[in-house]
Amino acid sequence: MLANHIQNGIESARVAWSRIPNSDESQFVDHDGVGLLKKNDGSAVESLDYEVIENFAYREEQAHRRRKLYVSYLLVVKWFFALLIGICTGLAAVFINISVENFAGWKYSVTFNIIQKSYVAGFIVYILINLVLVYSSVYIITQFSPAAAGSGIPEIKGYLNGVDTHGILLFRTLIGKVFGSIGSVGGGLALGKEGPLVHTGACIASLLGQGGSTKYHLNSRWFNVFKSDRDRRDLVTCGCAAGVAAAFRAPVGGVLFALEEVTSWWRSQLMWRVFFTSAIVAVVVRTAMGWCKSGKCGHFGSGGFIIWDVSDGQEDYSFAELLPMAIIGVIGGLLGALFNQLTLYITTWRRNHLHKKGNRVKIIEACLVSLLTSVISFGLPLLRKCSPCPEPDPTSGIECPRPPGMYGNYVNFYCSKDNEYNDLATIFFNTQDDAIRNLFSAKTINEYSSQSLLTFLVMFYALAVVTFGTAVPAGQFVPGIMIGSTYGRLVGMFVVKYYRKLNIEEGTYALLGAASFLGGSMRMTVSLCVIMVEITNNLKLLPLIMLVLLISKAVGDAFNDGIYEEQARLRGIPLLESKPKYEMRNMIAKEACGSGRVVSFPRVVKVSDVFSILQSNTHNGFPVIEHTRSGEPLVIGLVLRSHLLVILQSKVDFQHSPLPSDPRAGGRSIRHDSGEFAKPVSSKGICLDDIHLTSEDLEMYIDLAPFLNPSPYIVPEDMSLTKVYNLFRQLGLRHLFVVPRPSRVVGLITRKDLLIEDAENVNTLELRATSVRTQHQNKRLTARNADVERPLLNGLLS
Repeated sequence: MLANHIQNGIESARVAWSRIPNSDESQFVDHDGVGLLKKNDGSAVESLDYEVIENFAYREEQAHRRRKLYVSYLLVVKWFFALLIGICTGLAAVFINISVENFAGWKYSVTFNIIQKSYVAGFIVYILINLVLVYSSVYIITQFSPAAAGSGIPEIKGYLNGVDTHGILLFRTLIGKVFGSIGSVGGGLALGKEGPLVHTGACIASLLGQGGSTKYHLNSRWFNVFKSDRDRRDLVTCGCAAGVAAAFRAPVGGVLFALEEVTSWWRSQLMWRVFFTSAIVAVVVRTAMGWCKSGKCGHFGSGGFIIWDVSDGQEDYSFAELLPMAIIGVIGGLLGALFNQLTLYITTWRRNHLHKKGNRVKIIEACLVSLLTSVISFGLPLLRKCSPCPEPDPTSGIECPRPPGMYGNYVNFYCSKDNEYNDLATIFFNTQDDAIRNLFSAKTINEYSSQSLLTFLVMFYALAVVTFGTAVPAGQFVPGIMIGSTYGRLVGMFVVKYYRKLNIEEGTYALLGAASFLGGSMRMTVSLCVIMVEITNNLKLLPLIMLVLLISKAVGDAFNDGIYEEQARLRGIPLLESKPKYEMRNMIAKEACGSGRVVSFPRVVKVSDVFSILQSNTHNGFPVIEHTRSGEPLVIGLVLRSHLLVILQSKVDFQHSPLPSDPRAGGRSIRHDSGEFAKPVSSKGICLDDIHLTSEDLEMYIDLAPFLNPSPYIVPEDMSLTKVYNLFRQLGLRHLFVVPRPSRVVGLITRKDLLIEDAENVNTLELRATSVRTQHQNKRLTARNADVERPLLNGLLS
């Protein structure tokens, strides 16, 4: 049976692939360039094999798994994994938020209690608590999980685009992301936990998909079901959506975020599972919120998760307000683009000069940033003169000032009178969630002065730029909302003053400012619009949010790319964007191949030659050549480097004969299944150093026919590079053959030829077009009666 498979596969390959006259004329595209690309920080990234490798081990496995029962089993398992991802990500988000709120609440409670007696002692305690929290975060990152630094979204976006950065989905990265986020956010740095939660969800999904962590002996073979990069990609997509849904309590926004921002391939089946995962996250989070309302979670309460209800805000808006709202969009685009550029410059300098000096410098840098943040957030409110409390409004439910030792609206900080509050301390000396809630709040007109808002905007903007890129988990959502809501509230104060309308709320403009800055920095539109609506619970503002997002994105695009694309480029992650470059229209496929010789293998190759070639270069894929009876070389398929390493390590496929296995002799059984060729997720897998061959092993041979992919994708050498780019990206390829122009056509495939249907009571598939069966029978008769030269092109897809 195997022999027949081998013979049929080789014959099919001969039909499908064109002749290669010699090695100099043939061209082979490996869009890795090499197997591993070095990132700017010295680590390596590697392309993923999203293409199905249809070797004989795969075909044999599919032949046994074609039964409907097994297909139903796989479907149930996929939905079960979606359920587990949602539950685990929701629980991780609950743990992070409870920890952050308790650390921050305890910190501010202790500080407020101390400053009732001495502001100097309170200042020292405040700095020390922040330093301890930040130090714990940066120590975990530098010593335990370096891949957990930053937001993680550029790396996850690269993974879903087909590029694997070593270490981003490991168990230690998950641990570092969770506990590092608690320390960095609880320590008061100008960053958020939303990006890290996206990375956390992706890590959880990946670990569940591979059955856990083998290094730490936390694995189970019952969960080790999905072994291909394609299946893991779908699980990681579910994890990304779950992370956003958990961070914002926005399940629909999570689905749209995964669709718009991080994924490069999307299917309707995946949409259902992602939506289901996000719904599970929402259920878990809301259940935890209800349990915590009884006071079992310490300082964590209804305001712990990032949701700011402005449903009681501005009811309506006039046409005249569209102009200042459009101005908010322009400001958001300008400040967002400037933020991207400044963070790019500073992060580049930090990587090239500062972080190269070792982990000790990274720790000192993070502690200095923490010290600077603490001094500014505590010291600047001391310089601000307090304001008298407004007339009490029983309907607002807001107390002015807050009792001593409390934080929220109208904080009494360094005020000489009891009925005064410090507006700068209300937003600076506060948790970011509560500060945003204060800026979004309605019925608080004239709570903030323009001087305080402008001071906070400049200082927090600078802190966010400096903090971004330190060796701690850092998200950009909350800092962006803080910055945008500040200048949005400034514009709202101007509108209230000059329009003199009673129904205008400054908090509405703060919300629009937050949306505009996020749009100008991240360049998201649909997902960000839905997230802002979900976290504010005000559908009436949807048209206004859409307006400022469109304007801010258009303005930002005029200057640079979004922050995730810029950071991915800085990290050396070769993303393939959705649109090819304009210059590609005037280039052909052959021009992109380079001038190097193609490294290929014969069908039966000596073990020593395989080892030598793998040792001398780092290419991931190699064409396999077989000579016809006339002596002309013919490409029969593609063999992957990872598969060759498995074969060399196992040694069970070595043979003494330099001849191909004889199909008429019955062949030999397949000694591998497709799971053995799967590379462990986010790790290097087998390397040459792990393989030990004796002198006798090196003199033996390997028949590569059972292990090659007989049907890789090919393009003619004169195809437009734009078409090649779209084909490569949309199919998720890693390799692409470029061959000379075909000379024959043996068939024409149209839409109706691709429509298949299940035959009744038979586990087979048949084509609806009867002409296809007739042509297939005629070709079989022709092949039996004559040994003809195989055509160059198997078909044309239309």
